[in-house]
Amino acid sequence: MHIGIDARLVYHTRAGIGEYTLRLTQALAKTFREHTFTLLQDRRSRQPLLEAPNIKIAYTPVPSHHRLEQLLLPWVVDRLATDVFHSPDFIPPLRRAGPSVITIHDLAFLIYPHFLTKDSARYYGQIDRAVHRAHCIIAVSESTKHDLIKKLGVPEDKIRVIYEAADPLFRPEPRQEALQHVQALFEIPEDYILFVGTIEPRKNIPGLLRAYRRLRDKYKLTPALVLAGAPGWLSEDVYKLVNDLALKPHCFFLGRVSSHDLYHLYNAALCLVHPAFYEGFGLPPLEAMACGTPVVVSNVSSLPEVVGDAALLVDPKNDEEITVALWRVLTDSTLRAQLRAKGLQRAEAFSWERAARETMEVYQKACDCAA
Repeated sequence: MHIGIDARLVYHTRAGIGEYTLRLTQALAKTFREHTFTLLQDRRSRQPLLEAPNIKIAYTPVPSHHRLEQLLLPWVVDRLATDVFHSPDFIPPLRRAGPSVITIHDLAFLIYPHFLTKDSARYYGQIDRAVHRAHCIIAVSESTKHDLIKKLGVPEDKIRVIYEAADPLFRPEPRQEALQHVQALFEIPEDYILFVGTIEPRKNIPGLLRAYRRLRDKYKLTPALVLAGAPGWLSEDVYKLVNDLALKPHCFFLGRVSSHDLYHLYNAALCLVHPAFYEGFGLPPLEAMACGTPVVVSNVSSLPEVVGDAALLVDPKNDEEITVALWRVLTDSTLRAQLRAKGLQRAEAFSWERAARETMEVYQKACDCAA
């Protein structure tokens, strides 16, 4: 089978969907050596995303999310002559007749439309046509599957839930070794709480900042708060709140960091906190658990589904609840040990090889549906 995969978004960012595209494609190429995979890349990419005997690269001048994308992309994809085309970033070439698969990561743009930029609203406004045009849909969680059925009326038998996984890079490392790497790279204190994700409203960073302020004032616990992630939509409000709460000396914004650096950051952290209002999957908590790092996470959307009983769950709208959970993790060594053991076990339930095998089944189903 000849499978096309839209990998243009990786040029812009390796986080989120870009990371999903890369890891899934790696696993597909390794697991299914008898099939050919053509990756559609932005022509501004400096090098091939992947190199393997069964990987081909096709470069295109059509950028991801461009306003003329739907006029030009169908022509580009048709020239690839693939048996099936996979769009990991929600929206397929809508005028193309061949078998298509799309991955829906979440429906945050429908549930929290006020969190979108105008450009994002325009792009994701095509979602109705996309889900009805695609032959098969991959949802990254049961939560996202439920949202697809409820919000867009997608037939259940058209959706396959396929979980993401942590990169095998993320594994336990002795904390002192991790600290040596971290402090050689970043000027941050030895003890810190870690947040990983884009600095944007959906991640509920203002709630985290208020909870952290209370942790210092009421509970007299003073680890630093380290935030690793690129600035996103409305991030200016977050930086303003840091100043308003007099937290600037205690908060460290690292920007986007590499997977290798993130591996050390997870292992050196006292805990990871992920208080998002909504996630289609939530990879940082899974990555942290794979490193044996205790996790505090929201009790909404897909997050309980991902962490199971291996994390402390909190109401993201309740700042005090976030504070108390952090206090528990930071002061209870028995709890930390339990969360570490459960997290490591939970993370083992997810793998990219399994995701690749299940995705290949979806490709075959799409071809059968289009026949």
